[in-house]
Amino acid sequence: MTSSHAADRGTLLILNGPNLNLLGTREPEIYGASTLADVEQLTTAAAKAAGFSTTCLQSNHEGALLDAIHAARGTAVGIIINAGAYTHTSVALRDAIAGVELPTVEVHISNVHKREEFRHHSYLSAVCNAVIVGAGVHGYELAVSYFAKTLA
Repeated sequence: MTSSHAADRGTLLILNGPNLNLLGTREPEIYGASTLADVEQLTTAAAKAAGFSTTCLQSNHEGALLDAIHAARGTAVGIIINAGAYTHTSVALRDAIAGVELPTVEVHISNVHKREEFRHHSYLSAVCNAVIVGAGVHGYELAVSYFAKTLA
């Protein structure tokens, strides 16, 4: 987990799920050339400019993502999550997001609605405040902007 502390508006938890550690090399025609480190740096810089600090975590393990969501209660003011394939399979992540009652933005680099049918359903969307799809890694900046405008 990486952290950035410089803000007084609180901390945004940036969660990336399975296979996102392969960004930059995995299917660049779909996900682009940016690496996970690039995404974390971009998101942290946008957050800092908006007065937030960040905590970043990527895991291929559902339980680690669940633990991070649970730990965010009381330590974060919002969550930005790209749950990768768990978006389409994990009731547990959906329940964790609902349970911690933190504003959450779901982000997908690709436009999941232009891809395979199984990617069209998200278990997370119904418990998230906003969903950003198909904007590339810029979607993470858009999520930060959402929090900048909606959190007091």
